[in-house]
Amino acid sequence: MEDLIKFVQDEYVTENSKEFPDFGAGDTITVYYEISEGEKTRTQFFRGVVIQLRGSGSTKTFTIRKMSGTVGVERIFPINLPALQKIEINKKGKVRRSRIYYFRGLTGKKARIKEVRK
Repeated sequence: MEDLIKFVQDEYVTENSKEFPDFGAGDTITVYYEISEGEKTRTQFFRGVVIQLRGSGSTKTFTIRKMSGTVGVERIFPINLPALQKIEINKKGKVRRSRIYYFRGLTGKKARIKEVRK
């Protein structure tokens, strides 16, 4: 079964030729992506903290969380999404886990992630 899945991925899923920087959980990044509204296309960005990286190769995805007012908004991006234009790393964060689900429950000063200075 895994051979069949790998064959289909190799045949039909095209690899994204764009190079994105290396980032991990705890990093604050900005993702620029295209949105098409009717016949017009525009670029929109989503800035937030990376909660997790999941998968490998062409099925790799990452989840970003941001606060919109008092409501937390999460969005999952596939790394090979054709609409992705670029990814900027705003801050490198220092966390001890690769998936920081506990970040959802934190508010106020507890929701800060220590920054790694270069």
